[in-house]
Amino acid sequence: MEHESVVQWVYASKDNEELANRYNQWSKSYDNDLARDFDWKGHILCADTLTQYVMQNETIIDVGCGTGLCGTEMVNRGYSSIDGFDLSEGMLNEARSLNIYNDLRKGILGETLEYDSNSYDAAVAAGVFSQGHAPASGWDEVVRIIKPNGHFILTIRADSYELLGFKEKHQELIDSKKIELLESSPPMQLLPKGEPDVHHIIRVYKVLK
Repeated sequence: MEHESVVQWVYASKDNEELANRYNQWSKSYDNDLARDFDWKGHILCADTLTQYVMQNETIIDVGCGTGLCGTEMVNRGYSSIDGFDLSEGMLNEARSLNIYNDLRKGILGETLEYDSNSYDAAVAAGVFSQGHAPASGWDEVVRIIKPNGHFILTIRADSYELLGFKEKHQELIDSKKIELLESSPPMQLLPKGEPDVHHIIRVYKVLK
């Protein structure tokens, strides 16, 4: 399958079950495809941003961890207390093979996550909140499981932020004093080879509640 069509095939998933099944099928070649055909940079920049806000001994949840690309970058920067979840068992199996996560489990953004409130010092979501993927409502559960004064670092497509409810969710959480925006990058190319016209933003939130 050509790289353009595999991404559109994933984006076109009708529901979470189909999305998980398509990622299961893609999981074995996902890392190579993403590097070769798209030159994906989001996981690298998220890990770089993490170092500016989160100490190496703090606990981190890798949101939509996939095959462990971002987890690997975090480990390379000295972090060791990392858990992760994803909706695809195939992707989770790839992440398990790395032996870098303390806990990996299935979790679906937009539904209740099986974690206690105030469990983590930080959450990182690289390439998760996008067209056909995790909804804006998923932010509520991520914020719930982060400790007060913890950090939520994410990439988001600029068009998704404007069109898919994330702008409204941002404002809702700001107005309810659950989060504070600390940093927002200018739009940038995080998929410069495969989708050069698509721009992403990196956001850093501080959790207040």
